[in-house]
Amino acid sequence: MHWNPNGEEPRQFGDIVSGVFTPVLAKHSKSFSLIDCISVGVDRMQRNFEPMRKQVEAWQGSELTDVTVKVVIYEAFIEGTLEAPKDLARRVHDLYFEPKYEEFRPRTIRSLFKCGYALKELDPISQFKATAKLGRFLEGVSAW
Repeated sequence: MHWNPNGEEPRQFGDIVSGVFTPVLAKHSKSFSLIDCISVGVDRMQRNFEPMRKQVEAWQGSELTDVTVKVVIYEAFIEGTLEAPKDLARRVHDLYFEPKYEEFRPRTIRSLFKCGYALKELDPISQFKATAKLGRFLEGVSAW
């Protein structure tokens, strides 16, 4: 069991993040195979590559108008959808409209996602929270 900050009933360690963490159980350490364990882990990770690749391709093909991007930045930072400091809005705006790298020049959702590098200026916990919400937030943008 582990401590739960939300005050809920304690859960088993395997329930930390449902479907993501599955402990490797071996009755005795001599029956534990690190090679088998790593093979299973790599296989599970590779199964997620295809959906992620398709999402990146869709984002690369999703062109955005300048007005749409400005509304997205406003909603994300000024309205607080990403729970990130409002002053990062300027940094994201500059990264999107004046990209440092040629591959981010196209006006697409992928380029906007790459502007999330501005979140690296946050403390680690805030950065994790905002980055975790960024993908879901941009999925909603692609539906606009």
